[in-house]
Amino acid sequence: MKKHYVLLLLYAFSYTAIAQTIQGFSPESAQDQLALEAQFDAKLKKENLDDWMQFMAAEPHYVGTEYGKKNAEWMKKQFESWGYDAEIDEYQVLFPYPKLRLLELTEPTTFKAALAPEPIAEDKYTQQGEALLPSYNAFSTDGDVTAELVFVNYGVPKDYEELEKLGIDVKGKIVIAKYYGSWRGIKPKLAAEKGAIGCIIYSDPADDGYVQGDVYPEGAFKPETGVQRGSVMDMPLYPGDVLTPGYGATKNAKRLHRKDAPTITKIPVLPISYADAKPFLEALEGPVAPASWRGGLPVTYHIGPGPAKVHLKLAFDWQLQPAYNVIAKLKGATYPDEWVMRGNHHDAWVHGASDPVSGMVALMEEARAVGELAKAGKKPKRTIVYCAWDAEEPGLIGSTEWVEDHQDLLKEKAVVYINTDGNGRGFLGVGGSHTLETMVKEIAGDIKDPQTGVSLVERRAAAAKVSGRDSSFGLSALGSGSDYTPFIQHTGIPSLNLGFGGESSGGEYHTIFDSYTHYTRFKDPGFEYGVTLAKTAGHITLRMANADILPFELNAWYKTVSEYMDEVIETTNSMRKQAEKQQQLVAEKAYVLAADPKDNLKAPEAESDVPYLDFSPLQNALASVKVSVQEFSKTDFTSLSASKQKMVNAKLKDLEKALLSDSGLPRRPWFKHQIYAPGFYTGYGVKTLPGVREAIEQKNFKEAQEQIEKLAKTFTTFKSKLDELVKMG
Repeated sequence: MKKHYVLLLLYAFSYTAIAQTIQGFSPESAQDQLALEAQFDAKLKKENLDDWMQFMAAEPHYVGTEYGKKNAEWMKKQFESWGYDAEIDEYQVLFPYPKLRLLELTEPTTFKAALAPEPIAEDKYTQQGEALLPSYNAFSTDGDVTAELVFVNYGVPKDYEELEKLGIDVKGKIVIAKYYGSWRGIKPKLAAEKGAIGCIIYSDPADDGYVQGDVYPEGAFKPETGVQRGSVMDMPLYPGDVLTPGYGATKNAKRLHRKDAPTITKIPVLPISYADAKPFLEALEGPVAPASWRGGLPVTYHIGPGPAKVHLKLAFDWQLQPAYNVIAKLKGATYPDEWVMRGNHHDAWVHGASDPVSGMVALMEEARAVGELAKAGKKPKRTIVYCAWDAEEPGLIGSTEWVEDHQDLLKEKAVVYINTDGNGRGFLGVGGSHTLETMVKEIAGDIKDPQTGVSLVERRAAAAKVSGRDSSFGLSALGSGSDYTPFIQHTGIPSLNLGFGGESSGGEYHTIFDSYTHYTRFKDPGFEYGVTLAKTAGHITLRMANADILPFELNAWYKTVSEYMDEVIETTNSMRKQAEKQQQLVAEKAYVLAADPKDNLKAPEAESDVPYLDFSPLQNALASVKVSVQEFSKTDFTSLSASKQKMVNAKLKDLEKALLSDSGLPRRPWFKHQIYAPGFYTGYGVKTLPGVREAIEQKNFKEAQEQIEKLAKTFTTFKSKLDELVKMG
């Protein structure tokens, strides 16, 4: 009996050791790391998140405000009290403040838009009067235009295709588009390309108003006078300060003339509420909008043009304003020159309780707990750098300027960048470099969801099954929309972006209603998910900081990239089949018309041929990479000596940079990553294998072939870096 008991204990011990193995750690160091993470979790206090949000979101703190500066200085002191070496890096960035906003209906009736939200009696933060930033779209150009109005649905490419089928041209017109459907900056960009002279963007109640649920203060959704602010900078060209593309907006930096800045819109654009939008939509005639275009207002949605005629007049005060980035460093005990970077922005359009303060206070609580561990003698092996970015809302400006200003330093030292932004109740969402997927899944599998008690992985999988989606855990690809953009897509630093959501929907985004009162009622009462975010991001940060071997894993990366390649090949094949089908239909129609000369209808034009692109360079390169990935995966680098581990980590740190191209993407060289980029016409939305994919979608097949060969060379370079690592094992 005793023998069996001993064997059972040995089996249990062996099973525990296997179960506790984590990516990048030897079995011995894995146990130490898991014990450290348990101590970290015990230090997290949701009360701190509550107190700090009340302070940071007490007043508006957009770029250039005194309260924004006050928040930055306060955060710096907090980091210093926790043992960090903290500083404020200041940049001088262009920020337009609205001086004049006028929108009026001049025909067939008259109406002047109020352009002002009604304060909420139950929410003191909405009653701060002139301190509240007026609703506008930053980086709209100045303008004074009058023209007929055309409704363009969400104002995305497929909507203009529908207008063309209906024979409706927006040239010389003012368009009115709904928010959602795409990033807001795409709407004026496309409208200008189609010849429009002005753009209005309104929030339809079908998307985030009373159609979705009770409006604030009874519920979380947008009341009728709510307006979403936001930037319309053409960020698919480049983010950051519009006057200093590719280099830091320091005090004495050389700046473009504003008229030469390509990311400022070509036409004036203004956001309005659905209360203001209703009279304009009611005045439209012309075709009734397709069923999929119709919103939730009690009007018949007509497209126009006219007889509604609109006068739009905008003027801005274009001034350089200070942006205050808080940078706090905790020096690593073993590898001080390897940096694990963690960031969230602190500026907001108004109070920003949800966006971004909910993420910022989670980062701070995480940093406080890490600092306490360090003071107790448990310093991280690598240097941890916590960043609180300013000027994110107008165009990722604070982070982009800092990255551009420190490119050489980052290329030398940065190991990873971990980003958060707003946060709420619900499910874990993570996007990022797929070399990090295995590590993130391990962490998410160990952390419990505060509502259900199951792991974050299990809860997400259950939700996916209910909705009929793939329930396997994976990272989404990163496009743009937050401060990871300059790190991964310009500098090639592996990056992650994470947060919780899905059960905290509302209509407060970028409005005066994004307040502490709204957040604590509807987004994350009790800050349970704020603490869970601090725990999840904290575990990722600590794993990256303490790993024996940087926890990059290539099988998930290879599988994902191979799927991207299959997608672009299938896209090309589908386009070819569609073109051939269209050509056949055109030929049949032409035959019918020729048989009946009395029929004076014009035969439709056939689609152009889609050639057979040669994907073999890409397929061969990826097949070769697969062999190297398999060899890499077999190698146990954690068993190497400390000196060899350091050499391996130095090469692993630079692996993602092999996926950059110095020349960047066609017509937008700032974006250098060949796997992930925001789409030229999707804004924040990602395009994977962007050089190849977008050339195919735009039917530029000569460029597509060039990009295929360019990407194949990128994969060949990546393979050579992997082979160097394998030889070191």
